[in-house]
Amino acid sequence: MERTDSEPAGSGPADPLGRAMLAHHRDTPGRLTYRDGADVQDGSVAEFYFSSPESWDREAIELLERLTDREPVLDVGCGAGKHLLWWADRGVDAVGVDASPNAVRTARKRGVDDVLVGDMFDLPIETGAFGAVHAVGTQLGLGRSLAGVRELLAEFARVTDDAGIAVVDNYDPTRLDEEFVGYRSDPREGIAHRCFHLEFERETADGERYREVGRTLQFLLCSPDRLREATTGTPWAVTDVLRSDPHYRAVLAKSDSNPDR
Repeated sequence: MERTDSEPAGSGPADPLGRAMLAHHRDTPGRLTYRDGADVQDGSVAEFYFSSPESWDREAIELLERLTDREPVLDVGCGAGKHLLWWADRGVDAVGVDASPNAVRTARKRGVDDVLVGDMFDLPIETGAFGAVHAVGTQLGLGRSLAGVRELLAEFARVTDDAGIAVVDNYDPTRLDEEFVGYRSDPREGIAHRCFHLEFERETADGERYREVGRTLQFLLCSPDRLREATTGTPWAVTDVLRSDPHYRAVLAKSDSNPDR
């Protein structure tokens, strides 16, 4: 059984990442890979989507705590719900949104009640309903351009109140090399791109090979300075950058709540 994104299926478009999460939760894991031509990288499903808080770095937990102070929190691209479970254990009001139906299904099976399938560029959320947005997993780069990132930030601004804050992340291309899977250079300083698709493979109970291939994903990689540029024309300002090269997390605050802007 082999399925690609172009093949019709009753369960909807190909969803290899969500399928990998669901299979891992069911203890029937296969192999998730990032593929760009001949370049392949393991998807590390357990590490990225099912890790326990004991393995998280101190800065990540501090940011989760910082968002807690502005609950309710909207976790955009929530995946299998590991951050939502952390907040739930602390009695924090948090809601998850993910474009992957199988990721949402996995999060629900793990005990997350408030999680929705939705497009982050058109969130199924009322205006001003949240105090904070958490969007880590480099999905900010799916804006594909500075203008696209600005559009996404505008949507995050819409769903947060006047004192809203947000945490986003990305890779800084000024600290990357061309060995990075999917890397595409750009002549502009602090800008690059990343392209790959996801594949999920496993052997079914009857011994057949199951393979699901997703569409090609295109990401913008931007330095913190370029992210600051992308906030132009939005209510946001970058107030803090936490680096773990080449990855970084950025804290954004609404300009009305930021005394320095």
